Amino acid sequence: MTGTDPVRPRAPRADALRNRARILEVARAVVEEQGAQASLRDIARRAEVGMGTLYRHFATREELLEALLRRRFDHLAGHAAALEADRPPAEALAEWLRAFTSGTAAYRGLATSMMATIDDESSPLHASCGAMRAAGARLLRRAQDAGAVRPDVDGLDLFALVGAVSWIADQTPTIAARRDHLFALIMDGLAHPAPTG
Repeated sequence: MTGTDPVRPRAPRADALRNRARILEVARAVVEEQGAQASLRDIARRAEVGMGTLYRHFATREELLEALLRRRFDHLAGHAAALEADRPPAEALAEWLRAFTSGTAAYRGLATSMMATIDDESSPLHASCGAMRAAGARLLRRAQDAGAVRPDVDGLDLFALVGAVSWIADQTPTIAARRDHLFALIMDGLAHPAPTG
């Protein structure tokens, strides 16, 4: 090898790939049980790896959450595109928002983590969340252009409202049981008022 030859990065070793996959598999179960603030020590213990190994793969809790959630967010973005192509605007928006709120219910505390990334561009979750939110905002604009949704709502309003429902449903089972009712109230509030007279 000469001094001008490029240095090729080494491919990850098979055991490192297995460790990463195992950490993610265990983390998914632990986060479902404990929520977005799940114990990283518990994840490492159940995955049968040391904390150093966990941190080599995921330097922060947010990096681990981003890896867990990226597929879910990418799916929501793709789902938005499919709905945009196949469904009337108001129906597409409602169905997508229902899928979004169902997804945030999977992990307790996820709504709080997602809302915290809106202004934090350094967060590993920011880019994944941003692409998913942009897809939802396109459905919102389409529904507004069709006259189905009031024009004074923007994407941030939309995510604040559905995030608030997800957050409050995290707090108590009584509210969680009324998630669908609260969602329906939001959709009613978003509807463009019919002209009078």
